[in-house]
Amino acid sequence: MRRLTISIDDDLADTFDRLVAGRGYANRSEAFRDLLRGELTRKSIETGAATHTVGTLSYVYNHHERQLAARLAHMQHDQHDVTVAAMHVHLDHDDCLETVILQGPSADVARFAEAVIAEKGVRHGRFHPVPVRIDSPRTVRHRHRHTHPLR
Repeated sequence: MRRLTISIDDDLADTFDRLVAGRGYANRSEAFRDLLRGELTRKSIETGAATHTVGTLSYVYNHHERQLAARLAHMQHDQHDVTVAAMHVHLDHDDCLETVILQGPSADVARFAEAVIAEKGVRHGRFHPVPVRIDSPRTVRHRHRHTHPLR
């Protein structure tokens, strides 16, 4: 492990310390590593360096919105190659929360997540991608694939 030393102004340092405490990090280093991993993840997906992605897509919608639930289900069926699983929760009499597990080529997964979030009536959509490397069954001597998060 390497040690890095950085200098930042007092206001930024105080803001960072509040972030560290607010999120419950044990120390600044853990918080900095998470921020750096997040930026590297975003960049690897944005540039196409991460060819495959797993992730969660979560969103809230009003199930009374005209045909919205049916449209969302139809979208998942149309993209069954990237949609692994979905969980549906009734928040109240009107609103539902869905979380969908996605996996596949990064561009396909991101395109699907963006399309769902952009669907009229979907609120509070958030996609959390994780770039992965996928081993073929031949390289790991199993009938199934192994998916490894990139570091």
